[in-house]
Amino acid sequence: MAVYTALDGKDIREFLSTYALGELVSFRGIEGGIENTNYFVTTQRDEHTLQFVLTLFEELSQDELPYFIELCQWLTDRDIPVPYAIRNRHGVGLQRLKQRPAIIQPRFKGEHLDQQALTPAHCAAIGEVLARFHLAGQDFYLQRQAHRGVFWWRRESRLLLPKLAAEDQTLLLDAVAEFDRLRETHTDLPQGTIHGDLFHDNVLFNGTQISAVLDLYNAATAFLLYDLAIVANDWCINEQGLIDHAKETALLEAYASVRPFTASEQAAWPVLARSAAMRFWLSRLIPWLQENSTQKLKDPDEMKRVLLDRHDRPSQLPQT
Repeated sequence: MAVYTALDGKDIREFLSTYALGELVSFRGIEGGIENTNYFVTTQRDEHTLQFVLTLFEELSQDELPYFIELCQWLTDRDIPVPYAIRNRHGVGLQRLKQRPAIIQPRFKGEHLDQQALTPAHCAAIGEVLARFHLAGQDFYLQRQAHRGVFWWRRESRLLLPKLAAEDQTLLLDAVAEFDRLRETHTDLPQGTIHGDLFHDNVLFNGTQISAVLDLYNAATAFLLYDLAIVANDWCINEQGLIDHAKETALLEAYASVRPFTASEQAAWPVLARSAAMRFWLSRLIPWLQENSTQKLKDPDEMKRVLLDRHDRPSQLPQT
């Protein structure tokens, strides 16, 4: 989350005027994050203090957003703790503010945890919630292709090659080719709605209990196991930046207790774990190697280290 578009009290009061959410008390921008502008908003209604998150979309267009609005409501209705767009008095959730698409959502209680504060219990918690997320989204009536999926990484990996050392070129191209082979040989891998970006900073905790899964704006229709690999490559990391076996075991076993793995997934896991590491290594490399990039930069070597570790020490899914 971040602030790219400045708002004042008049802007927010005007936005709130079509809602039954009370009178504005205070607001403040939320720093951190990459893609959207976010504000905490506090109102007063009938002597009750209410808290919300106001989001202005800086990259997604008005036409792209209904998928995400509908998905969040769908998951909320199935008891998955995700934010959802509150509808105004006219029954509309997606608005415009400062020439940008905008929504207001409930603010969830809980705290973000640093990566090294995550324990096997936290990893088990996200494993269980992600499996329920996947089951709830299995029959979601809309589909979306990931905007940074296979076609994107094929193109971007080729464009980036001249800027990479020879060994990194080989590492990247091998990972892209490996995923292509997997798609041809594992045609029965379960697919459905995935989160697509479920890093630890997109979750709020109360103790070891998850209170909210945030930022679903990379959701898409894809291999369910790929989503789990994204989580494992971020949540199950030790102080050296390598995969922590105890954390990963807790994650995978908790997930499998809700949605057991298929035989095809058992075979595909080592490849998808590498594919997920490659995808985020690539997406971090691009702004890192661009001159005058305006994005908040994340160290690409973190995901390169995971990718190499996935080659050196491939893990297996628990038998179910």
